[in-house]
Amino acid sequence: MNFIKNYFHLEKLGTNVRTEFIAGLTTFISMSYILFVNPSVLGASGMNTGAVFTATALAASLGTAIMGIVANYPIGEAPALGINAFFAYTVCIGMKVSWETALASVFVASIIFILITLFKLREKIIDSIPSDLKFAISSGIGLFIAFLGLQNGGLIVANKSTLVGLGSLHNPLVWITIFGLIVTVILMILGVPGAIFIGMIAASIFGICTGQIAVPHKFISLAPSLAPTFGQAVFHVKDINSLQMWVVVLTFLLVTFFDTAGTLIGLAQQAGFMKNNKMPRVGKALAADSTAMMFGSIFGTSPVGAFVESSAGIAVGGRSGLTAVFVAIFFLISMIFSPLLGVFTTQVTAPALIIVGVLMAQNTAHIHWNKLEIAVPAFLILLGMPLTYSISDGLALGMITYPICMVSAKRGKEVSPMMWVLFVVFIIFLWVLNFK
Repeated sequence: MNFIKNYFHLEKLGTNVRTEFIAGLTTFISMSYILFVNPSVLGASGMNTGAVFTATALAASLGTAIMGIVANYPIGEAPALGINAFFAYTVCIGMKVSWETALASVFVASIIFILITLFKLREKIIDSIPSDLKFAISSGIGLFIAFLGLQNGGLIVANKSTLVGLGSLHNPLVWITIFGLIVTVILMILGVPGAIFIGMIAASIFGICTGQIAVPHKFISLAPSLAPTFGQAVFHVKDINSLQMWVVVLTFLLVTFFDTAGTLIGLAQQAGFMKNNKMPRVGKALAADSTAMMFGSIFGTSPVGAFVESSAGIAVGGRSGLTAVFVAIFFLISMIFSPLLGVFTTQVTAPALIIVGVLMAQNTAHIHWNKLEIAVPAFLILLGMPLTYSISDGLALGMITYPICMVSAKRGKEVSPMMWVLFVVFIIFLWVLNFK
C-alpha cells in the first residue's frame, strides 16, 4: 500500500486510495456507454460487433492504464465518438474503403502521432492552426454525430422531395430513442454521474417492456474473440497507397490532435494541474495517448483518445493516476458483459450520439462570428460535415476557404505555412475524390 501511495504521490496530491477508487468507478460509469455505442457505430462498416466490443474494452483498459502509470493523470482513454463515425460512415461507407484498410490508416496515423510526440512537434502543429477553426472542427463533428444519432433513432429519415424529413412517430422503435433522450437529458441537467449510460439502460428496459427488444438469454459470458479484427491494421498497411488514403490518414491525425489536446488541457485545468498556463508531464500524457491509439488499431477499433467524461471522476476527488488504474481494471471486468450487446440497439445508443453532439457543439460559442474572414470557413466546416456526411469533406471546405478569406481581409501574414500546406492538400483531395 505504501508503494502505491508513494508511486502515485497520493499525499502530495491531497487524495487517498478510497477517494481514487470512488473517482475511478465514477469515471468508468460515465465512460461505459462507449462499450456499446462503439460496436454499434463501427458495425455499420461491416466489422464484427463482438470483436469490436472486446477491442474497445481492451484498448480503453490499456490506454487508461498507460495514462495512469506513466503520466500519473486521472484521465480515462477510449475510442472517441465522432472519429469512429468518420471511420465507419465517411471512409468505409462513403469512400467504399474496406474496414481493414481503414484500420491500417489509423495504425499509420498513430505511428506518425508517436513520432511527432517524441520529437515534440505536436504542440507546434496544433498551434499553427487557428483556434477558431479548432472550435469549428470539434463542433462540426458534434453536429455530424448528432445527425447520425437522429438518423439511427429514426427521428430523421430520407425524403425524396427534401432529402431529409421527420421520421414517423407511429414507429414504436422511434419512441425508444425519444424515451432514452428525455431520460438522459433530465439526468444530465440534474448532474447525475453516468447519465448517458443510465439513459441507455432506461431505453433498453423501455424497449423490452414494449416488446421491441428481446431479452438476452444470458447476461454474462466469456469475452467475444478478437480474431476477426486483431492485427488487420498491420496486415493492410500496404493498402495505404493512394492520395485519398493519405488524406484519410491526415484527417485521423488532425482530428485526434485537436480532440485529445483540447480534452487534456480542459481536464488539467479542472483538476488544477496547470502551472504557468502549461500542463506538467504533457509529453508523457501525449505519449500515452498515441500509444493507446496504436494498440487500439491493432486490436480492431477506431482512434483512442482522452475522454472528457473523466471530469466526473475529477469532480469527486480523483487527482492521481491511481484513478485511471481503477478505470482500466473496470474496463477489463466489463468484457464479460458482451451478451448485453443485443439489448443496446441503434435506437438505444442514438441518444448518446445526440447528447455528445450537443456537448461538442458548445464550442461554437468561442468562434469569432463578428469577423467574416473567420466566420465563413468556420461555418462551412460546421455545415459541411453533417450535410456532406463526411468529416474530411467539411474539414476540406474550411481549410480551403480560410487562407482565401484571410488574404482578402488583408490578414494573409497571419496564415501559417501549415495552413497553406493544408490548403493545397485539401484542394488535391477534393479533386481526386470527385474526378477519379
